[in-house]
Amino acid sequence: MPQQPSPPPVRRPMPYYRFLRRAAGLGLAAALASGLVAGPLAAQPASGPPAVGVVEAARRPVTESFEFMGRVQAVDRVGLVARVNAFLDEQLFREGAEVRKGDLLYRLEREPYEAEVAVRQAAIAQAEAQLANARSDLARAQELRERGAGTQAALDNALAQERTAAAQLQAATAQVRQAEINLGYTEIRAPIDGRIGRSAVTTGNVVGPGSGVLATIVSQDPIHVTFPVSMRTAEDLRTRYAKDGFDAVGIRLRFSDGRLYGHAGKLDFVDITVGRDTDTITLRGTIPNPILPGSEKGDTSPRELIDGQFVTVVLEGAEPVQQVTIPREAVLSDQRGDFVYVVGADNRAERRTVRLGQSTPAVAVVADGLKEGERVVLEGVQRVQAGLPVAPAPADVSHLALDGSTADRS
Repeated sequence: MPQQPSPPPVRRPMPYYRFLRRAAGLGLAAALASGLVAGPLAAQPASGPPAVGVVEAARRPVTESFEFMGRVQAVDRVGLVARVNAFLDEQLFREGAEVRKGDLLYRLEREPYEAEVAVRQAAIAQAEAQLANARSDLARAQELRERGAGTQAALDNALAQERTAAAQLQAATAQVRQAEINLGYTEIRAPIDGRIGRSAVTTGNVVGPGSGVLATIVSQDPIHVTFPVSMRTAEDLRTRYAKDGFDAVGIRLRFSDGRLYGHAGKLDFVDITVGRDTDTITLRGTIPNPILPGSEKGDTSPRELIDGQFVTVVLEGAEPVQQVTIPREAVLSDQRGDFVYVVGADNRAERRTVRLGQSTPAVAVVADGLKEGERVVLEGVQRVQAGLPVAPAPADVSHLALDGSTADRS
């Protein structure tokens, strides 16, 4: 008979008291191991003060700027209105095109007004004839009076008739002039250079002074931008730039997509009235609006600024101002506000609360709380504790754009 395989050994469960003994032994070994490891580290002497990189607060030229919300506004804006009642015969422009001053835009029915001119001219001829007759009568009356054959009353009457005829001729001449003016109103021409909008009427309609605006023309280049400024900011600007006036600041525009407009402008007007509801005053600047580069010059040449457009106005100082600055990375913030760590003469760190002025992502302008030449912790800030000594060394600031900065304030 073949030999039967032996059954596998049966593992008996470990008695509970032996399990507890083994677990206790392992725990004791782990505790001893941790004590051997932690003991030497805990016994190591504390290292010296933490090393930190510091920079000195320095005065640098900063170009200040303020940002406001504004709107583009045409320098000239004209609504075309019919001055006489007549049928609209022709529209001689393309809607949205640029027009030049003097261009014929609408032509109204002319025949009734040409006839009126002819009637008034006939009245002039009649008045001239009456004046010539009155002058002849006056001459005869004077001659008779000189010879004693005529009366003074007859002379006075002839003189009055001559003056009346002269006045009638003058009135007839004025009526001809009025008729010619009305005839001229049948041609509506562009009073300014600019871009014309859509026409509110079509040919064949009767138009007149009561018809409203037929079309609107807005000038294109240069163009205005207006923006409201709070009185607090306006007083600040006046204090800073009162010496040089409008020449102390320049204007740049930023579009809604973040692009900066390529042309700079100048501030040229401050309103004379403060808004009662908003406590703001309106400022206005003038900025170029040329035809876009690469566009063909024509009656529909595109321009970047459009009347009524919403933009961000950046008001920049014309000359940089010397301000105490530090790298923006050195400024920390918590619930108590902005602060920095300053290293004193004894190399101890001091928490210093600061008030920032206009700053950029790279440069912080310190308006209060820091003096020129003080050392500020830039590197290793996480290792600093107020009142404890540190080991300062000059920080590497080669990667920071600390010169030629522009400070922004909204």
